[in-house]
Amino acid sequence: MSHKFQVHLRGIIELLSQHLYSGPHVFVRELLQNGVDAIQARTQHEPQFVGEITLEIVPGKKGSMPTLIFTDNGIGLTEAEIHEFLATIGQSSKRGEFQPPGGFIGQFGVGLLACFIVSNEVVVVTRSAKDRSQPALEWRGKQDGTYAVKSLDHDLPAGTQVYLTCKEGSEEFFQPDRVRQLVRYFGGMLPVPIRFIESQSSQVLNGDGPPWAKKFRSKAHERKALLEFGKELFDANFFDVIPLHSDAGGVDGVAFVLPYSPSLAHKRTHRVYLKNMLLSESAEGLLPDWAFFVKCVVNAQSLRPTASREGFYEDEALAAARESLGQCLRDYLVALSEDEPERLHKLIALHHLSMKALAVQDDDFFRLIIDFLPFETTLGLMTLKEYRQENPVLRFVPNHDQYRQIAGVAAAQGEGIIDGGYVYDADLLARYGELFPETRVEEVDAAGYAQTFEELTLEEQEETFALIRAADLALRPYRCSADIKKFLPAEMPALYHSSKEGEFLRSVERSKEIADDLWSGVLNNLTSKSPGGTFAQLFFNFRNALIRKLAKLKDSKLLKRAVQMLYVQALLMGHHPLQGNELALLTEGLSDLIEECVARNPEPER
Repeated sequence: MSHKFQVHLRGIIELLSQHLYSGPHVFVRELLQNGVDAIQARTQHEPQFVGEITLEIVPGKKGSMPTLIFTDNGIGLTEAEIHEFLATIGQSSKRGEFQPPGGFIGQFGVGLLACFIVSNEVVVVTRSAKDRSQPALEWRGKQDGTYAVKSLDHDLPAGTQVYLTCKEGSEEFFQPDRVRQLVRYFGGMLPVPIRFIESQSSQVLNGDGPPWAKKFRSKAHERKALLEFGKELFDANFFDVIPLHSDAGGVDGVAFVLPYSPSLAHKRTHRVYLKNMLLSESAEGLLPDWAFFVKCVVNAQSLRPTASREGFYEDEALAAARESLGQCLRDYLVALSEDEPERLHKLIALHHLSMKALAVQDDDFFRLIIDFLPFETTLGLMTLKEYRQENPVLRFVPNHDQYRQIAGVAAAQGEGIIDGGYVYDADLLARYGELFPETRVEEVDAAGYAQTFEELTLEEQEETFALIRAADLALRPYRCSADIKKFLPAEMPALYHSSKEGEFLRSVERSKEIADDLWSGVLNNLTSKSPGGTFAQLFFNFRNALIRKLAKLKDSKLLKRAVQMLYVQALLMGHHPLQGNELALLTEGLSDLIEECVARNPEPER
């Protein structure tokens, strides 16, 4: 034996108000879309018909609650349709024979139930435009799930009136100013005039459609008008505005380029309309993930709304629309690069960090934007396109500290090397070779780079042998060895390089200096397992006059102190924080220098 499901209307209303819809205010949207759809259905019968919607608030008598009267002059309902559509949850007249091209706004048969969120009773007075011989009808529905239908004796024009009497706790939504605000919010772009009646006056609340659909004298005038629209809508002075269009889903609108760089952790949400009715100000999934730098306002004709009608259903149509809208943004960036490169540079200056982050993840976006992204190089800040014009091989140092060790030397020799130590840069540069295999990409190691320096002649090696031997002994406590090369600039006496393991050990030693006894013990265990030997090199520059003089110095004590001072200087030039023993070395060296100056210039006797 089969049974029918029983629907508890009060529970359904609670579900709508607390879970399906974002708040009680959506009842205005449901009324508007029912009215617009009814007018559109009548237009299919009568092409010359002109529709209109009116709203009026009637104050309650003797302290009773006010009533909102919502009227449309649309298609109306017959008695059979009342029973079929108003009394059946999930059933909708908008799936039937009068479906217009592109469909109606609402298609789920739950819209009228939203009115129970703010009213204990919903009264619908309607007369069908399809059969004028039938009388006007009244449908009276209550929250307990019961309803009554009766014929009315007096004549009424075709259309529908909805009467909502405010229930306790919903007074806010029956205030004239609040109703006007909600009508403008949801229906400001609807093509049907919406009139609000108050006392003896009336006011049309909506405008003349989407601003991007208007005709403008010029592109400059259009851009100015749309930016003013964005300013009014979002209270922001946007950097630029981009027209959007997608045949898939019938989407049109604009994307506003944000005047600030947003956090990548924030959800990218947009203001979306369906057939000019506002669905949501926080819709997701309309643009590709990489389109973080814009906030858009769009109107869709045939995308499928969710049951709450506050977003779009994720399907093939939405995916195709997302791809088309993403292509609009790509075309905009390409056009900027060709026609307004300075404007593109300003845009990237605003959003380069986020652009780099998404280029790491999105191959299409990578190919689109990589040439325009700025990178720090030994030849100055430049885009990758500018760098590649002068450097056929893309060379980069993945570590910021290592880059600083060789930056001055490479710049003096006119070699272009990119600093890959900034966030995302090393990943982008490594991926460049994967996506553009015709371009050679080299990761440069500071020690390997030093091996490209000019070697000394045999005679010069003999001349500097004593210096290198003394330097090895002086630097052994710091796990550093010495070598000598010829490189530019000649003013740089020495260049320090540490391996990755050496950098790690230096960071551990710095941590031990500030850690308590417990953590010092843990860190000691880490360093005790490291093999012996050196982890860094100090390269002396034979082109430097001071180094050539030191090579001839016979005073071993003075030579040791000079090597130690050059070691500390090289650390500072490479932006390496000094450890405690190195800081002590600097202090001792300065003290020796001051004492030597004082000894050579004694205070005269009085």
